[in-house]
Amino acid sequence: MRLAIDVMGGDNAPDAVLKGCVEALTLLAPEDRLILIGDEPLIRELLEEFGCTDDRLIVEHASEVIDMSDSPAKAVRGKPDSSIVRMALRGSRKHDDPVDGIISAGNTGACVAASIMHMKRLPGVHRPGIAVTIPAFHGPVVLCDAGANPEPTAVHLWQYGVMADVYARGTLGIENPRVALMNIGAEEGKGSDLIRQTRDLLRNTPDLNFIGFVEGRDFFDGVADVIITDGFVGNTVLKMAEGLAKSIFAAIAQEVFDADPNLALQFEPVVKQIYAKNDYHEYGGAPLLGVNGSCFISHGSSESRTIKAAIRNARDYVTNHVNDEIAARIQSLEQAAAPQREPA
Repeated sequence: MRLAIDVMGGDNAPDAVLKGCVEALTLLAPEDRLILIGDEPLIRELLEEFGCTDDRLIVEHASEVIDMSDSPAKAVRGKPDSSIVRMALRGSRKHDDPVDGIISAGNTGACVAASIMHMKRLPGVHRPGIAVTIPAFHGPVVLCDAGANPEPTAVHLWQYGVMADVYARGTLGIENPRVALMNIGAEEGKGSDLIRQTRDLLRNTPDLNFIGFVEGRDFFDGVADVIITDGFVGNTVLKMAEGLAKSIFAAIAQEVFDADPNLALQFEPVVKQIYAKNDYHEYGGAPLLGVNGSCFISHGSSESRTIKAAIRNARDYVTNHVNDEIAARIQSLEQAAAPQREPA
């Protein structure tokens, strides 16, 4: 297995990204390779500092970097030798020497645009979506879409439900995922025409455990394993959840310390354990479901352990042939449901 890594992408790049790649070597087989794409002299200098000479790390130079503030579409076209674009090219089935998957913690919009442009879409997929795994006390919840498509059609949302269901089964090991649609209320009459149309498509999909609508307050209650929404709402929910978790843990720690410093010391291991179970860094990257290849997008503030986890997730995604399962499922459902849907 070979993965191409955008070493220059992310708030903590290239140090944290490269360190994560080095740490991930313990997860890889002798024949596996990580293609490190970015500023070659800088990458080699850092590898020397880390004392790493492992031949499973292969450096590929990219002379440009797409910044977090760059306009995605303009940057992808205007910086053809950027680490993100070169990474996406390595993920293309048309490349002379394609890799099995790509990973970036850089500009999300640029990563999505470059991946769709060069890797293309799986047969039958209309718009790829980001499937983020969000930790919760009862177990992980897959949220799709988390930012790739802020203005979807009902067909797009329907396909997100189908693809996220396959992903939850194939990578997270959930046997019969409960799939729900985010709405402003659980009642049948609530929501826009788009939401109600999507509900009907999901409800009529064979072998999909669609349980209906859920509200934002249901997210962490263990009601559903997969929650479908548009990219705008999904990204907002994701970042709100991250911020809320940090604030709650900080508030609990401060209140306990103010009440009894000795009790705080005793309570600290428990807080750390709970935080670890709900830490997004442990889930690494999120797959861009629907592209013709394995693309994982990591958080912009990724640490080395985030990158290591993303490499682990990408490895599992590839070895479990999730893309093949998605393509087969989409194509079979497209043929069966085509007469019932509006044009995409």
